[in-house]
Amino acid sequence: MRSLDTARSVCERFHPGLLKELEESPYRERERPGSPAIDLFRIHGGVGLLIPEEFGGHGAEPLDALRVQLALGSVSPSLVAAVSMHHFTVAMLYSLAGTSGRLTEEQTTLLHRIVPDQQVLASGWAEGRTAQNVLKPAVVARPVEGGFLLSGAKKPCSLSRSMRLLTASVALYSDDDAEPELALALVPADSPGLSVHPFWANELLAGAESDEVRLTDVFVPHGLMVRAGADDPGRLDDLQSAGFVWFEMLISAGYLGGAMWLVEQVLDRERGTAMERAALAVDLEAAVALLEGVARATGPGPGDEDSVARVLVARYAVQSALPDIASRALELLGGLEFIRGGEATQIAPALRALAFHPPSRSSGAEPLLQYFDGGSLVLA
Repeated sequence: MRSLDTARSVCERFHPGLLKELEESPYRERERPGSPAIDLFRIHGGVGLLIPEEFGGHGAEPLDALRVQLALGSVSPSLVAAVSMHHFTVAMLYSLAGTSGRLTEEQTTLLHRIVPDQQVLASGWAEGRTAQNVLKPAVVARPVEGGFLLSGAKKPCSLSRSMRLLTASVALYSDDDAEPELALALVPADSPGLSVHPFWANELLAGAESDEVRLTDVFVPHGLMVRAGADDPGRLDDLQSAGFVWFEMLISAGYLGGAMWLVEQVLDRERGTAMERAALAVDLEAAVALLEGVARATGPGPGDEDSVARVLVARYAVQSALPDIASRALELLGGLEFIRGGEATQIAPALRALAFHPPSRSSGAEPLLQYFDGGSLVLA
């Protein structure tokens, strides 16, 4: 399939041999807890895809990064769901690193070690709470001499068992009476008081290591706490916006890659009529083209309002298309494929998980309607 072959070629250029090694493991092996997929991602230089070249990374352009995600999604939904969180975290942090004075010396030194040490970064923004507001984190940070003590939990937290660094949104209290300040803590995974506990109970996407990370009086020095501050009040807003656009684009591409593999099987096996195959491929390619259009329009500062609206439109459109594409592909592949429990029957249901990544369609509806009507796009 031409578009998937293109994606594979791009992935091979950035991560030579990765797809081949992943495909040498049975599908169930790639998707189980403790899968070798994340280690293979690290070994093949996966952590540096979006990291700027001056920090030792590839500095991939958005379209290339999108195609790498499509290729990885075609072989392991668990892996692509997990590494989307790493790339999202990288996009946030390194968006600040490019401007002098927006990170501390300690933070910048840490970022220079990510690629040489092939460190996987986990994102602790989500907390598994219904109708949560990211601006009110459950993890609390209280000042002590030299830094802060963090307590709370992040769940689900992908890459929880492979991470070398946790980036966690925290409610930072200066004193008992003041309103908390939103801040971002950079927490080494081996910090005393940080522990990982089972949380993910579904066999689907089990290889993403989406478990609970608990923090009990975890010490974080001043230099590893990213705060807004009077000198740079837009620091965290810029960080969140840049990361948001990357995340929505890359997570959508990851699941779409699984659908591309399903359609490729239909085409290669010549299942159904020519009209059925062509109609299926057209619907798939429309979704691919939509995401590629977003990637092409994404510039070096992707956090502007129009970029956020554009990526949300694409994400929700892909989310709507995936169940139909997967269902039609499975039907054309036939009953024996279902009876035998082949790879297709395991990939197809995993694609529905895109609907559970924030923001949900219901929470995005009013902000998008306001934007479409000429107003501002304000996401809680």
